[in-house]
Amino acid sequence: MAFSTRLASSLRSTLAPLHRAAPRQCRGLSTPQGSEPSLNLGGIFPPLTTPFSATQEVDYAQLEGNLRHYASIPFRGLVALGSNGEYPYLASCEKVEVVSCMRRALPRDRLLLAGSGCESTQATIKLTVSMAEAGADVALVVTPCYYRGAMTTAALIHHYTEVGDASPIPVVLYSVPANTGLDLPMEAVITLAQHPNIIGIKDSGGDITRIGLMVHKTRQEDFQVLAGSAGFLLASYAVGASGGVCALANVLGDPLCQLDRLCRTGQWQEACDLQHRLIEPNTAVTRRFGIPGLKKAMEWFGYYGGPCRAPLAPLSPAQVEELRSAFSANGWL
Repeated sequence: MAFSTRLASSLRSTLAPLHRAAPRQCRGLSTPQGSEPSLNLGGIFPPLTTPFSATQEVDYAQLEGNLRHYASIPFRGLVALGSNGEYPYLASCEKVEVVSCMRRALPRDRLLLAGSGCESTQATIKLTVSMAEAGADVALVVTPCYYRGAMTTAALIHHYTEVGDASPIPVVLYSVPANTGLDLPMEAVITLAQHPNIIGIKDSGGDITRIGLMVHKTRQEDFQVLAGSAGFLLASYAVGASGGVCALANVLGDPLCQLDRLCRTGQWQEACDLQHRLIEPNTAVTRRFGIPGLKKAMEWFGYYGGPCRAPLAPLSPAQVEELRSAFSANGWL
């Protein structure tokens, strides 16, 4: 029996609760049994890239153009100013304007999550309030990490509690150890899940055991777990994740929404087959070539990619060919 067939068979009973609803209607497995989340995060969210001109200024016209293309894809919402949005490279005023631009362009039924995490609690609160005023529905708050050695469980709980208390919009925690060198401790997640204004976490670490335990330990709370990558989306759904914030959705948005839909309608064999075809391209635009690779791939699928801000450098011709091969070998080009 093929591996994908064995996996599909083993997932049927685990994923069965997903089959009863479409992506925007499913309550998600990481909310209390029989209850509805205060804000449903079930579905796919692309963490948008920030378009820059040749002079490395934010190109709002190109951002609006990409948003028009994305409007036909059944995303649950979009993320502004995540890691793929080159968030650390933008000035505060640019961050606010990006969110304002996106809110004006998006239909109201599309959720807008906006990155607002800063190194200090005070700065995070200030930017979170600004994001709410600019039209964000949810604040995505990455872990502070510059003084990583001092970021104890107690310090992080205090930080996020203060942000949750002060934020006029719901907060989603964001753990991305590949960029921060810091995994938000499980104890902190469990404690913060009890906060009435903290409604979920985006976990980009890729540890499925951790994601499953997070779902299990927060199952009685109004709290949803989002997979942080397309590479482990199906596995995350198998252990109860509600949705995914996936860089690859900038390029292959429809296939990722299809994968979400296949899981929720019980078509496990098709879901496994599709997941397999997404793994190699996802690795190419994340761990292998990062944002420069993601922006280059976007251009092949009709979106504006453009340059990154320095010091992020463009790909070499050899890297571009390797990137293209990751897509073509899996039938996407």
